[in-house]
Amino acid sequence: MALVKKGSRRIVVDGVTYRWRVRHKPTYCQSNGWGPLTFAVEDATVPGTVLVIETGWHHPENWFGLTTKPVVPADVAQAIRTALAQGWTPLANGSPFHLDVSNADQTGEDATLASRLSA
Repeated sequence: MALVKKGSRRIVVDGVTYRWRVRHKPTYCQSNGWGPLTFAVEDATVPGTVLVIETGWHHPENWFGLTTKPVVPADVAQAIRTALAQGWTPLANGSPFHLDVSNADQTGEDATLASRLSA
């Protein structure tokens, strides 16, 4: 599974260039506030395993005006570092690697990511 280039943003983390994207149109569950905001990341040079990050907040285009916050590059960089530490191999082919930061463990790097993403 590869990310579409249109609408994706580039980010450099520890010298490696990645592309990331938030789905512009929410899914039905995200629109109703049942599903969380997610974003995807992949290596910019060689499409491989996609990283899918599940946040703890609502999609900005939800139908009920539920509280949300934007995904900023600092959050994306921290999620990439966390996923790499947990075994994500962006250059290998395979199924998407899922990282749930909505209820991240409150120790070390995950705590930093959880506090940044939920603040």
